[in-house]
Amino acid sequence: MSTVEGRNPLSGRRSGRARLAAAAVMATVAAVLPVSGSQTASAAVPENDWLHVQGNQIVDQAGNPVWLTGANWFGFNASERVFHGLWSGNVTEITKAMADRGINLVRVPISTQLLLEWKAGTFGTVNVNTYANPELTGKNSLQVFDYWLELCEKYGIKVLLDLHSAEADNSGHIAPMWYKGTITPEMFYQGWEWVTARYKNNDTIVAMDLKNEPHGQPDTSPRAKWDGSTDVDNWKYTAETAAKRILAINPNVLVLVEGIEAYPRPGQTWDSPSTNPDRSSNFYNNWWGGNLRGVRDYPVNLGANQDQLVYSPHDYGPLVYEQPWFTGTFDKDSLTTDVWQPNWLYIHEEKIAPLLIGEWGGRLGQDARQDKWMTALRDLITENGLHQTFWCLNPNSGDTGGLLLDDWKTWDETKYKMLRPALWQHGGKFVSLDHQVPLGGSGSTTGISLADRYGGGGPTSTTTTTSPRTTTTTTSPRTTTTTTTTTSGGEGACTASYSVASSWPTGFVANVTVTAGSSAIRGWRVTMNLGDASVSNLWNGTLSGTSGEVTVSNAAYNGSLGAAQNTSFGFQGTGNGSGVSVTCSPA
Repeated sequence: MSTVEGRNPLSGRRSGRARLAAAAVMATVAAVLPVSGSQTASAAVPENDWLHVQGNQIVDQAGNPVWLTGANWFGFNASERVFHGLWSGNVTEITKAMADRGINLVRVPISTQLLLEWKAGTFGTVNVNTYANPELTGKNSLQVFDYWLELCEKYGIKVLLDLHSAEADNSGHIAPMWYKGTITPEMFYQGWEWVTARYKNNDTIVAMDLKNEPHGQPDTSPRAKWDGSTDVDNWKYTAETAAKRILAINPNVLVLVEGIEAYPRPGQTWDSPSTNPDRSSNFYNNWWGGNLRGVRDYPVNLGANQDQLVYSPHDYGPLVYEQPWFTGTFDKDSLTTDVWQPNWLYIHEEKIAPLLIGEWGGRLGQDARQDKWMTALRDLITENGLHQTFWCLNPNSGDTGGLLLDDWKTWDETKYKMLRPALWQHGGKFVSLDHQVPLGGSGSTTGISLADRYGGGGPTSTTTTTSPRTTTTTTSPRTTTTTTTTTSGGEGACTASYSVASSWPTGFVANVTVTAGSSAIRGWRVTMNLGDASVSNLWNGTLSGTSGEVTVSNAAYNGSLGAAQNTSFGFQGTGNGSGVSVTCSPA
């Protein structure tokens, strides 16, 4: 039995809610949160949790910005037709642990074949250990899914359905199209229509990712293209059609559209050869699902429901595939300029639509370049408030591993520490996308609800928030406003370079780059004199102190640096971030 989600290296990619009374909620909120000038104590909490788009932000029905930050849990897309791991792990414990650790959205891969089987009432035996999961005894795959949705409601988690493949197959994602074999394009649409209708009144499922990673090289068949045609292989037209059929049933659900793999360079067409005689390429290539260059020329048009559209690229590191941008020297700036900005970040920067990075992740501590890529993308996500679902929860993802270890119970704490800054937090608590239920459920000590976060239903001035989402309201979130560099001299020296990535009236996000000198170092320590600022959240390092003079030591995975190599850590602070000085010393 294949239980490993694999990737195809040859193409560069793998392979009914019981709510609390509104009056009680508002009483609780009033007791724990001050009301800012832009809030009103009498504002009603929205009755449901549907979301929509404003510019490059996703907001609730009261106009409050939200941050979708989560993870993937696969298995329903595969031949097992149920979450992987239920052969040993307990579904309730796993779901509660995700909520307690800040996962406010779970992306669930499914298949068209499974949806059509559910529609027909055809159910096979599911691979569930009922000794470990007595609550699932006697349930078929659809009943298991419905039971899990109830758990998500209980613990304040929202769900993103991802149509991962046409067929229920552990390697089904390798097929490039939304149709395959007996699964026709019309059946693809009908599967989405059925599941939309079934859950149209359940705001636990807030978003639908139309198709995982459409891809294919231009000179292969079939392959996904992006243009203005109505051709059967045109993903842009297919996505518009699917979205309109979904939104005709439920106009409140978010619709995610991924990119493709290749896009023609200027002057080329989809009929051009992949390469010229001199071996130069006629196409821009990227990860499967990661090429959204076509949005500039042919944006998805959903008409009156345009405010439900979110674009969703995927991105991976060199341990998944040695893309050309990983050869030689690269860093966050080069990745942003050469890869992320031209392929999809421009959509966010130009406020065309929000971005949700549906897949990113991998193994830590095995390849310095992999660690550099992952922390760089994590920092881009936090600095710009990009929505994301990390790949993945499953330890049996062959080339990435998971947040859980092989016992499906123990968390990979090093990987989770890397991810944690990209999870929505406010006041030291994780924020749910549910207005009534805190993340973690009733009585949670680690999470709060949207009503707790905003203190009512009315929109709050984004200048009062401590969420990274505020960076999208600055003039230029990527503009460095302050840089200070100091060096410890001698052999084994290191340099620390400080810069403010973004700021707002009451806070800022800063990055510190640590560079080894003329010889390698095995660890580093940065002393920061913060002046009037203070640190509220830090990633990619170990912090001692929060104000005045503080120290940051390397994390377990970024201390060893070769000569002239660098790494970085980032933090969110109060104040404006100016006047900070930094000094580096080897540890």
